[in-house]
Order: sequence, then structure tokens, then C-alpha cells
Amino acid sequence: MLQYLLRRTVTLVITLLGIMVVTFFISLVIPVDPLASIAGPQAPQETVERLRELYGFDQPVYVQFGRYMNRLFHGDLGTSFQTGRPVLDDILHYFPATIELATVALIISIVVGIPLGVLSAVYRNSAVDHFSRILSLIGVSMPVFWLGLVLLLIFYFKLGWFPEPGRLDIMLIEPPRVTGILLIDSLLARDLEVFWDALKHMALPAAVLGLYGLAGIARIVRSSMLDVLSAEYIKTARIKGLSEFLVLTRHALRNALIPAVTVIGLTYGGLLEGSVLTETIFAWPGLGRYLATAFLTLDLNAVVGGTMLVALAYCLVNLAVDLVYALLNPKITLAEE
Repeated sequence: MLQYLLRRTVTLVITLLGIMVVTFFISLVIPVDPLASIAGPQAPQETVERLRELYGFDQPVYVQFGRYMNRLFHGDLGTSFQTGRPVLDDILHYFPATIELATVALIISIVVGIPLGVLSAVYRNSAVDHFSRILSLIGVSMPVFWLGLVLLLIFYFKLGWFPEPGRLDIMLIEPPRVTGILLIDSLLARDLEVFWDALKHMALPAAVLGLYGLAGIARIVRSSMLDVLSAEYIKTARIKGLSEFLVLTRHALRNALIPAVTVIGLTYGGLLEGSVLTETIFAWPGLGRYLATAFLTLDLNAVVGGTMLVALAYCLVNLAVDLVYALLNPKITLAEE
């Protein structure tokens, strides 16, 4: 296990180094000058040149690359052109909101998707199976922005069951920032009013992203369960007289979850990028909106910082998926991979 983790750590470092290099050189071939965009269309050329000198863009490429890599190795992602703050501070401010929303959405996907996929396989071609396939089809094909707007129209504007878009009611004061995750910080501060209000604000965006996630999870669990239930060892377990519940949970589900873990990992990695449309519709101050604004304004430092964070998140999620494989199936030995 230790040897495996060491190999994966080396692979992670090489991957991040490659992303650093690729991101830097992609920024050089952008056909638009970000400094001219910052200065404004009416700014004189002298102002643009002073900005270029200030940010070091007047230096040779190898000098810029050396300064860029040196900053990254020291944990300095530079200063955002738009906010004027260090990019690392911006990311630490926005990313917890994305983690919170992504985690709740993933929990919804798992809690609903796995049982639905199991029931769909066990009761194949029944009403449950048809409902599962229809729900999965809706989750995969329905545009996220359209579903978000429909939920807002019904549950906020018409019925008033859920609060307005945002992360917290404007009349409430956020608890002291410890983790940046409102649900956790409010519990640490023992402020149940903020906790329940934050949970209500999260319900609709988490449901939108959760539906998208559970669609893929339910489909892969159903497919895997159908394959496993026809295996010889399942028939042997039934012949031995084991109850159907034990056959399904102890023998079938454990093996059927192995391919589902991959889908769950990829889903969580995608959610950690920040869903731009969902965060925009629900006014959620997450990483997706921050990076979208950075792309539109050519804030290269913010784009690079966000790209590195997303790459790191995907690598860590993939590592966690591999470890879960070994837990679900002891025959999978990580040392041999």
C-alpha cells in the first residue's frame, strides 16, 4: 500500500507539472491581450505598456516561465487582475462553497441512485425499473439551467417553499469562518437558525446537480447488478439457502459497486470544478462563477490557479477511487497495479 501511494504521489506531481507547463504556454497563444482588456478599450498604449512592465510581460518567454514556476513552487498563484487580491485567497474564499454544494449533491446522488439501480435490476421490467430508466433519462438529457429555472419558478416563485437564490438570507449574519462551509461553521457556532437557512438555500441547487449525478449512478448500478445476479456464485449462494437480502447485499451489491465507484468519482470531480450554470442561476458564490468570470476577463492568474486546483481535485478523487476498489474487492491488490 505504501509503495502504491508513493507511486501515485510521483504521478500526481508529474501530472501537475505538465499542467503547469501546458497552461503557461497556452496563455501565450491567446489572440487577445489581457492587459489591454484590463486597461480598457480607451486606454492609451503607454498605459498598456506600463502594465506589461509591471506584471513582467515585457520579459523574454524563458524569464516569464522561470518566474511563473518559481511562484507556483512557493505556493504563490499570483494576483488576480480583477479583484486585486492573491489568487490563492480568492480560491480559498470561493472553493468551500463549491465543496459544500458538490458534497451534498453527491450524497443525494448516492443515497437515491444506488438503491434505485439495485431495485431496477432486481425487479427488472417492473414499474420500478421503468421509473428508474425514465428518471435516469431525464437526468442525463435535461439541461441543467432549464431544470434550475423550473424548480425556482415552482418552489420559490409559485409555492414559496424555498428561499430566494443565494447561500444565506441577507438578514442573517454568517458565523465565524472556520472551514468556509456554512453547514459546518454554523454547527460549530451552535447557530441552528443559520444552519437551517443554509440548508434550505442549498436544497434546490443540490437537487439539480444530484439529479444529474444519480442518473449515471443508477444506470451503471442497474447494469452491473444485472451482470452480477446472473453469475454462478450468486446461484451458489442461493442454493446454499442464504436469504435474498444477504445474497443481494453481501455478495451481489459489493461487486456491482466497483464500476459504480468510478462513475461516483468522476461525478464528484466534475462537481468540484464548479457548475457555472447552476451557480449562476442560484447565485451561488462558488468556484464555477469565479473561474467563468476569470475566463471572460482574461484573468490569467486566476485561470491558472483554478486549473491547478481542479487538476489536483481530480487526481485526489482518482486516488480515493482506487483505494475504495481495494476495500470492495480484496482480490484487487494495489501493489500489483
